[in-house]
Amino acid sequence: MSRRILVILGQPSSSSLCAALAQTYADAARQSGADVRLLQLGDMAFDPILHHGYERIQPLEPDLQAAQADITWAQHLVWVYPIWWGGLPALLKGFLDRIFLPGFAFKYRPNSALWDRLLAGRSAELLVTMDSPPWYYRWVQRQPGHRQMKQTILEFSGIQPVRVHSFGPVIRSSDATRARWIQRAHALGARAGAR
Repeated sequence: MSRRILVILGQPSSSSLCAALAQTYADAARQSGADVRLLQLGDMAFDPILHHGYERIQPLEPDLQAAQADITWAQHLVWVYPIWWGGLPALLKGFLDRIFLPGFAFKYRPNSALWDRLLAGRSAELLVTMDSPPWYYRWVQRQPGHRQMKQTILEFSGIQPVRVHSFGPVIRSSDATRARWIQRAHALGARAGAR
């Protein structure tokens, strides 16, 4: 049976380096035998603001309902996005706020500090671009965006393992460097699709 992979482009622009990495990964995984879906947040219609927190239910727009169905379907989630100001782009954060809700991603237990991880059984990869050198982001800035996505969102919801691949610095990168990054995304997708 083919591995079910969902690639999520969290960069709003469909003509970005992130978009090229996402498409390359998806194509390589598909060529290796996986069943692949590609979700581009910039093409979706939804309000990224969770207006009332968890106090009131905010109905999901059709695109968010479809995204939840895609995440439920997937065995492996691939998130492709840039680091902006040390963290996730607002569109991606808003997407996560709206759909990783109690009852879908997790469920608090009554009278307990513990919770149920409702998305367990899935793995993830993060393909993340940045203008900082990856070593600087890791050792000096302490990679807040990676920690947020990996630990406090995905692993909190039961998704693991989560592997992180950093691409940078993008600013002033050469065409040859970007070509190497595209090739790396191809290799990652081929490997994921062959599993």
